[in-house]
Amino acid sequence: MANVKADRRQRLKYHIRKKVKGSSERPRLSVFRSNTSIYAQIIDDIKGVTLVSASSLDLGERKENSNVGVALEVGKKIAAKAQEAGIQAVVFDRNGYLYHGKVKALAEGAREGGLKF
Repeated sequence: MANVKADRRQRLKYHIRKKVKGSSERPRLSVFRSNTSIYAQIIDDIKGVTLVSASSLDLGERKENSNVGVALEVGKKIAAKAQEAGIQAVVFDRNGYLYHGKVKALAEGAREGGLKF
């Protein structure tokens, strides 16, 4: 049963990635969440490089579990790093996850931090 959920997310991910492409003027903000952490990367798909990344692990040892509040902080952190790198606008890639809970909180944090998408 565990593989059914992972397979569904993988199918959704492929369908999303067919439409969502990052470029140098508007890179892709990709989200990955595990049971314990949440990660975000800003990727230029044309060059195939990660420009900026942030995760709940970067916030320190006090953030042991990943929840909505931590995801909001990660979103703000990725937005701050993106501003330093000169990135203003991104394309959001939810990576097969539902736009809800931690993924939504990360997106809202990134918007609060000044990213446009």
